[in-house]
Amino acid sequence: MRTPTTDRGRLLVVLSLAAIVTVFTATVPLLRDWFDLRVYYGTVHTWLHHGGRIYDYQVPGTTYGFTYPPFAAVSMAPMAYVGLGTAIVAALVLNLAALAFVLRILVGPGWRRYGWFGWALAACGLALFEPLRDTFSFGQVNLLLLALVLGDGWLLSSGRGRWAGVGIGLAAAIKLTPALFIVLLLLARRWKAAAVATAVALAATGFAALVVPDASRFYWTRAMWDTTRVGRLDYVSNQSLQGVLARLGETGRPLWATVVLLVLCVWAVRARRAVVAGDWIAAFALTGLTACLISPITWVHHLVWLLPSFAVLVRAGHPRIAGALYAVMCTSVVWLWFHDASGIDGFLGSNTYTWITLGLLLWLPTGQARGSRAPLNRNATTTAPAPSTAAATIAAVSAQPGPSSATTSAATGTATGPGLGLGLARNASSDPTGSTRPAAAKPQSSSSRASSYTVKPPPA
Repeated sequence: MRTPTTDRGRLLVVLSLAAIVTVFTATVPLLRDWFDLRVYYGTVHTWLHHGGRIYDYQVPGTTYGFTYPPFAAVSMAPMAYVGLGTAIVAALVLNLAALAFVLRILVGPGWRRYGWFGWALAACGLALFEPLRDTFSFGQVNLLLLALVLGDGWLLSSGRGRWAGVGIGLAAAIKLTPALFIVLLLLARRWKAAAVATAVALAATGFAALVVPDASRFYWTRAMWDTTRVGRLDYVSNQSLQGVLARLGETGRPLWATVVLLVLCVWAVRARRAVVAGDWIAAFALTGLTACLISPITWVHHLVWLLPSFAVLVRAGHPRIAGALYAVMCTSVVWLWFHDASGIDGFLGSNTYTWITLGLLLWLPTGQARGSRAPLNRNATTTAPAPSTAAATIAAVSAQPGPSSATTSAATGTATGPGLGLGLARNASSDPTGSTRPAAAKPQSSSSRASSYTVKPPPA
């Protein structure tokens, strides 16, 4: 398929794709009614204005309350002094800014070569990605945490490592799963960055303990270990290894711990291989994949941590694979087994996103463009540029005409300048806008049932 060569033709393509995206998002139940944001807002509002306890609050009419570490509640305290509408707008703006920052890091210095047309196509593709849709609609914090972590990756890869570790430390204090990136820093032998991340996480946690000592004591001694506060392990939205086992009826801790240990061993070997090659983006991508797999509960919206993996695939010359996997994760396919995940089809289908995550952990290319990267134990001043997650979408349809040097850079997969950025091949796959709506409805498709992670499904 030839791409339009005039601005008018490009505009028609963008408007057509935008119409498709609009129909898709209007057809697939999308609005989660900012449910998770309502949990955050209600928690800090009750705590600061009514003397309530952080972990006692529940959204009226539900059993859902605050499940993050105390520092998360402390960092969200400003919400208590604005209206809910203002908090929703602020969450949207922050998530958009975080997404833009993440894409800027993944694409690297060559981001301008795509122009308005390429980025418009990318926006259409990103709007279809289910984890992103849910993150925005729930008012979740995943993108903000991803931005903090990748910011540290950019600092390390560009030789600006003085403040590296601060982002990872803050992310780990807000939510536990990013703490795995501290282990990555240890694997990379970036002792200073690991020490900074650990110190920041401990300092933030200690600060929260001073502000809310009772809540801190309760969380670290009880709430942290109680997964039932978060939701049902066998709920179809739980796309972790624990979720797979729970849907098989295996809820024993020893089996899950064994599987987690095996996954961590695979991750350690592959991540170490990536860091030795100086391949920061692959190392960070592998760590995000592993965090999703080993967490007891990984809701679909947590899978924004897969975004760097698509960038790695495109960079490594596998844009069609990236596009195909991305398209599957636009379809909401796992919800077809919402009522019944039994049988072979249930085992394979209800865990589709888990299989994608596990497959990426096992086969994601690492050590690309090794000769152009500095080893991790040195200060790198230049690295090859990174593709955005929507790189398959951008490169698939068109790269804006420009100087011959930009064209050559895009074709060869190289570019100059610091960052996690990677050059993109011009023969990327088609953009994944052809996903279709699953027949099964999501349980969160109305405001009365939004984010019902622990409510049992209605009778079939």
